[in-house]
Amino acid sequence: MDERKTFAVCSAILLVVMAALAVAPVERETWLMENAVVALFLAALWGTRRWFRFSAGSYALITLFLVLHEIGAHYTYSQVPYDAWARHLAGVSIDEVLGWQRNQYDRVLHCLYGVLLVLPLRELCRNGIGMRGAWAGFFAFSLILASSMIYELIEWGAAVAFGDGSDAFLGTQGDPWDAQKDMALALLGGLIALALAAPLRALRARRH
Repeated sequence: MDERKTFAVCSAILLVVMAALAVAPVERETWLMENAVVALFLAALWGTRRWFRFSAGSYALITLFLVLHEIGAHYTYSQVPYDAWARHLAGVSIDEVLGWQRNQYDRVLHCLYGVLLVLPLRELCRNGIGMRGAWAGFFAFSLILASSMIYELIEWGAAVAFGDGSDAFLGTQGDPWDAQKDMALALLGGLIALALAAPLRALRARRH
């Protein structure tokens, strides 16, 4: 499919997922706060679609991340029952195998934020802004880190504004270094994706 069809299909998939997971979320206030961020992001994509379109692959990566985020919004990140799902489907406890003592869905998603979104951002920097070579990757990586920081500031602002009602949105699970770890994982995810993409691009260039 070309970019326009992919954009339409990915938008439809995401809207269906959002509608389904809007039914009886664990905490409605948390769901609303999490989806306010998604709504702003989708509005930006729709508002700029005539100026810039991502590739089909980038739209797929963005949609995958947002679907995973919607799962976190429905259950609240700290209560996503991934371990129960793994036990039911495979008879294996992910927490026991990896030695996790807390619900790690939020940590995994922060890492995947870097893994899944740094390449679309590099594409934006290269094709939308006109950056070339390593500068596009560096700026995309910087955007991952900066947006992660902004999100943590939003969580902090919500905690101050709404008090106890924002605990699930904050999702620290008692860890005083939660924000720093989340940003570090996004940084790590971005580095991993860029490191893996570099040899693949070189190989593709040789074939052409």
